[in-house]
Amino acid sequence: MARWRVAMRSAAPLRLSKQALRLTCVAATLFIIAGCDHLHQDMGNQPKNKPLSPSDFFADGRSVRTPVENTVSRSSLDNDQLMVTKESTMFPMPINEALLERGQERYRIFCSPCHGIQGDGNGMIVLRGMKRPPTYHQDRLRQAPNGYFYDVITNGFGQMYNYAAQVPPRDRWAIVAYVRALQLSRNARVSDLPAEVREKLNSGGTTK
Repeated sequence: MARWRVAMRSAAPLRLSKQALRLTCVAATLFIIAGCDHLHQDMGNQPKNKPLSPSDFFADGRSVRTPVENTVSRSSLDNDQLMVTKESTMFPMPINEALLERGQERYRIFCSPCHGIQGDGNGMIVLRGMKRPPTYHQDRLRQAPNGYFYDVITNGFGQMYNYAAQVPPRDRWAIVAYVRALQLSRNARVSDLPAEVREKLNSGGTTK
């Protein structure tokens, strides 16, 4: 009996230490759970400032900062001059043979897989079972303003992704110019052709 009492006395501190450990673990778990709202960050909870939103970080209370004095913009000013609205009918650069050749090259790289070499919407993706894009030769797109094409290349439309990262602004306008040339190739009036081309047509000759 005496031995049993001695064993019980020695086991009591061990039981107390296990209980203390359990309580410590439970308290730590509750603390972590309570702090999850502050520790957990995802796409729906981001520490950021939206454009023009107030901020208490800066003395003037504004999150948008003015440029550092005497800094010089690089490239953005040139690109800004090429930006137009979707409704704009203007063309912000001279259209010449060099621009059309550049547009043809960029068009064949980035546009022809979907829109086809002739702009009729019969690109390679259509041959592989994907949805056919609209032809450039329909009345709606022939009458669409230049800014519409530039906007679609820049921002995408429908199933078409934007090409802002792949195609710089000047090349976008080169592509727009080439698309207009494709449209004109199927809808040009005889009176719009050069005199030597009209003469060949009237004589039944080729225009090559």
